[in-house]
Amino acid sequence: MSDPAILGVGAAACVALMSVLWAIGRRIDNWSIVDPGWASCLVLLAWLFAALSDGAPLRRVALASAVTLWGGRHAWLLLAHRVIGHPEEGRYVKLRERWGPGAFFLFFQAQALLAVLLSGPFLLVCGHAGAGPLPFEVAALVLFPLALAGEAKADADLARWKRDPGHRGTTCRAGLWAWSRHPNYFFEWLVWCAFALAALAAPGGWWAPYAPLLMLVLLLFVTGIPPSEKQALRTRGDDYRAYQRSTSAFVPWPPKRGA
Repeated sequence: MSDPAILGVGAAACVALMSVLWAIGRRIDNWSIVDPGWASCLVLLAWLFAALSDGAPLRRVALASAVTLWGGRHAWLLLAHRVIGHPEEGRYVKLRERWGPGAFFLFFQAQALLAVLLSGPFLLVCGHAGAGPLPFEVAALVLFPLALAGEAKADADLARWKRDPGHRGTTCRAGLWAWSRHPNYFFEWLVWCAFALAALAAPGGWWAPYAPLLMLVLLLFVTGIPPSEKQALRTRGDDYRAYQRSTSAFVPWPPKRGA
């Protein structure tokens, strides 16, 4: 099957999945389900590409397994912490004030198509039939577990902070959060850098870095840091403003003293 046909199958599968999740979100009255849905789309795409491409079997299985480790964990945490037994996240409460169910349906489909757009490195890796591992693949094998471990630590640091009732209404400054206001986003971006490194080894892989570059733009300027910071300022006010003055927004860096 050609690459465009495989992408078409993947796009149709993601549109179907997000349509089902939109219906569930409407029924449970919680649009936050779109976030685990997006991560689930990436896992679905990785396995579809692995099944339909004709690259080296080990590469296909390794890629799909890596995406499942990252995306499956991501989807489960988002589902457990934002959907099951939780009120709708503040960002979506604000959007609900302006949007109706029809607009949310389009938003869900946009997330499905974004997952397809970002999945180019997956398709390159799954279609690579050459011998390996190649240097870029070795680099990806080193970077991926480090990035995944960093993201897991950031999530664990935040979860521990939130479990303490004394921290209610305050900003997490524990562990990695003392060095970055969004360490989870930073390490998520490194995961995408690892996927791009693996794809660079494939024929035509020179264009694979578009995925981490696009993810960087989204995290820094669109769907990542800006809405998260607005919500934090609404709920934590001056405490978060002080945190902004002392702590790097993205790349982990020693906090400013006396800020």
